[in-house]
This record gives sequence, structure tokens and C-alpha cells, in this order.
Amino acid sequence: MYKLLISRILFLFDAEQVHYFVCEVLHIAFKIPFVPALFRSMYTFEHPDLVQEVAGLRFRNPVGLAAGFDKNAEMVDQLEAMGFGFIEIGTVTPKPQPGNDKPRLFRLKADRGLINRMGFNNKGAAVAAAKLRQRKSKILVGGNIGKNKDTPNDQALSDYLICFRELFDVVDYFVVNVSSPNTPGLRDLQEKEPLTALLRELQKRNLEKFTPKPIFLKIAPDLTLSQLDDIIDIVKETEIAGVIATNTTISREGLRVSEEEIKKIGAGGLSGAPLTHRATEVIRYICEKSGNAFPVIGVGGIISPQDALDKRNAGASLVQLYTGFIYEGPGLASRICKALLSKA
Repeated sequence: MYKLLISRILFLFDAEQVHYFVCEVLHIAFKIPFVPALFRSMYTFEHPDLVQEVAGLRFRNPVGLAAGFDKNAEMVDQLEAMGFGFIEIGTVTPKPQPGNDKPRLFRLKADRGLINRMGFNNKGAAVAAAKLRQRKSKILVGGNIGKNKDTPNDQALSDYLICFRELFDVVDYFVVNVSSPNTPGLRDLQEKEPLTALLRELQKRNLEKFTPKPIFLKIAPDLTLSQLDDIIDIVKETEIAGVIATNTTISREGLRVSEEEIKKIGAGGLSGAPLTHRATEVIRYICEKSGNAFPVIGVGGIISPQDALDKRNAGASLVQLYTGFIYEGPGLASRICKALLSKA
């Protein structure tokens, strides 16, 4: 139904406007008593063998929703009913910010991809924390945190610490986002020296807590092998929980969409099917080179159950969806779960 009819209608309209429209419809629908149960019956698949223990957390299944869809933690209860094992909110910044100018989200239908230059548009860490305190579901939630656009890189640590403090009591794990291509200069923080300093201080504050939370680092798919080697060393040195591989790419190689159309769209991070192979390559390299020293959450171009299986075979402990969820609809998570179970 979704692919045959609903998505075809939704794809006739602006991508960002459709996102907000769908979220509003779901908010209204879930106020009707039987709707949450109906969604769970349609889209949730549970089995004891799908339960995963990663970084000290118990995931009901290994398929999560990546950051970017629910930036302000407003949809956790609705998304929980769609079969996900965990939800990652954000990216959250200390202060609210509008993000980049619109339009800033574009579908590449021929490539089953998206280009976005959202720019960390969100309502701020305090609002996200308040929303999470109001949620009803018990699904695991990750907090993806970043810095405000107007914060210089040499002051970025302060922004990450603010988000860490605001969200600590309401999330189950953290994700340090230094890999989005849509905040000027942000990716410079992936260099070894500033990244080590940032993660070391966050982990120091984390270990001061009675019950520390796992901290993951989200990395770009555009890193060189030597940079990936640095990432492995940094994760080991700072003793954070692991890596999320990968964020969106700035590459435009191998697209079916014309160069003219790509130039018209302009800058932004590319996600979806064009990223599938590269994201899997990065996962495999990190897992093999590190000797599986830490968990890797695989994300990037998971459009089908086979894509998820490939990332698991490459070494990913868990996987996350975003663009595939947009193109394939709310049944994708349960289809992946069934495929994973059949291969177990």
C-alpha cells in the first residue's frame, strides 16, 4: 500500500513539507485509542532471538531509526509502534536554531536517495529533554548531539557538554556528531587532535556519573583509510562505547540523476542507495582493522533487508534506517527483523 499508493502521492510535494505533514497526521491519529495497537500489530515483529546486548544496553531488536527524522523527540511513541528496536533523536544543539535556508531537502527518485542540507534545525536541548520526559513508551532512545552553527570550533566542547547535561537523564546513549557536512567547519572536528580532546572530556564527565551512558561517535563515509585508522585509535584511547558508520556523503559519484539537476540542488549530504556500498566498506574496515574491539552501528543506504544483512555480515552490531524508511515505508523495520531471524 505504501509503495504502490501512499508514497507516490506524498512524493508529489515538497519533501520537508511532507515530513511535517506526516508527523502531524500521526500525532492526531495516535490520539485515537486503537491506533497505536493497530500500528504495532501491522509493523512490529518480536522474537527473543532478535534481542541484542550492545554497550551494556538491551535492544529489543537490532533495527533502529537514525537521527534526523525526529530531531526534537516529538515522535518517539509513534515511531516505537513501527517496529524499531531503538530511536535516535536529534541532532540536538544547545540553543534552538532554524537551520539552513529552504528548500533544503531533495529526493533523488531515480537513485532512491536524498540530499539534505538541513543544518541542525532543532528547538534546542531543553525542549528535546522535556519531550522525552513526557513520552510513554520504554523504547531505547539515543541522543545525537552537535554544536550550534555560530559556535566556533575552539568552543565546540562547551556546546557538546551542554547537550550532554541536558539530555543525560532522558536518553540511553549519546552520539557525538562531528560528521555532518551541513554545518560549516564541523567536519574539521574529526581530525585526530580536536576529536580526541572532545571525546576525552565528554567521557571524563560521563564517568563521573553514578551510571555512565554509552557514547558513540558518528563518522563520515568520506574519511580516508588513514583517517579511519585514527578513528579506531581515538575510540580505543578515549574508551567510548563505539562508532556509528556512517553519516551522509558529499560525494556525487555514480548517480543516475543528471549533473545539471545535481548542480541545481546544490550542496548537502547524500543518503540512501548511493551510499550503500561505501557505508558497508567503512563498517567492514573498522571492524576488521580494530579486531572488533568495539561495537559499530551500521547506517547508510539500507533500503532492503539484504542491505541490512550485508552490514551485519560486515560486522555491524546494530543497524539504522532513515532514507530507506522514507522510500520503503513503515514495514521495512519488521521485514529486516524477519530476514535477520531467518539467517540467524
